[in-house]
Amino acid sequence: MKNLRDQIENLRQEISAFQTQDLSQVEEFRIKYLGTKGLLKNLMGLLKEVAPEQKKEAGQLLNEFKQFTEAHYETLRAASTPKASAKDTPADLSLPGDAFPVGSRHPVTLMRNQIVSIFQRLGFAVAEGPEIEDDWHNFGALNLPAHHPARDMQDTFYIQQNPDWVLRTHTSSVQIREMEKGKLPIRMLMPGRVFRNETISARSHCFFHQIEGLYIDKNVSFADLKQTLYFFVQEMYGPQAKVRFRPSYFPFTEPSAEMDVSCFICDSKGCHVCKKTGWVEILGCGMVHPNVLTNCGIDPEQYSGFAFGMGVERPAMLKYGVNDLRLFSENDVRFLKQFTAAT
Repeated sequence: MKNLRDQIENLRQEISAFQTQDLSQVEEFRIKYLGTKGLLKNLMGLLKEVAPEQKKEAGQLLNEFKQFTEAHYETLRAASTPKASAKDTPADLSLPGDAFPVGSRHPVTLMRNQIVSIFQRLGFAVAEGPEIEDDWHNFGALNLPAHHPARDMQDTFYIQQNPDWVLRTHTSSVQIREMEKGKLPIRMLMPGRVFRNETISARSHCFFHQIEGLYIDKNVSFADLKQTLYFFVQEMYGPQAKVRFRPSYFPFTEPSAEMDVSCFICDSKGCHVCKKTGWVEILGCGMVHPNVLTNCGIDPEQYSGFAFGMGVERPAMLKYGVNDLRLFSENDVRFLKQFTAAT
């Protein structure tokens, strides 16, 4: 221990006496004392020769000496580094300031806002609801009782602690909540995020955004539904857009249909987005099923209505020419910056 203490003291005096402003000599100092084969490394090797009861004290001495050496090295390095004078770097006050990057709204948000604004011109208001829903609002009230085979149409995420609660598979649950209020007539839009256990690809994802519409009043017909959706397509895609309705099935509407628009990405010639058909399905629709009205306390003999629902991502793909739905959720700044001007 005495040998170690004496060596540390001798080196401390030697280091204190070392002064220079030459960078090459400072580097030689670092190699000699702090390098991998330097004197400090050799001192650390002497620690194994110290008696066990003195190792703690010896370790403290070595750590203090290491800190002293490193501090002296930093002082030498700072003193030997050339300092730029004000004469060498005059300030150019005519230079512009540093530009801050401009943010942008997400293309899905832009599309959501545009869809909502179109339907608001027709008198639709906006309603929202919870993303974690009970079975009744997500399925039961929508004419989907327990064990109904149509439940298999939607691959559902169930809450493990309570299977009666799910991540909502559609915003139709908000329609039920609005109808349960009993304030008629109803003309509402329900935008929001929904979840389905689907394979992620260029055309589908396990979560996406949806907007549903609901109109309940006396004497509402399927012709009212078609005219509303024709207006939406013309406003969204322009007069050149073509539309077609195909018969379909949804347990909460009768009759039901799916609406396609001509694919703008390939100009209806056929691509992987439209599955080589020239058409892209953008929404499902139909007349509200009488059972749904009854479940919500509305007399189907007095009132009728229509409902429609669309994903937000697919219209955005058509609008902005995006050929892969996954781009919307990858948070690639290079992709998102393209929409700065659109905000």
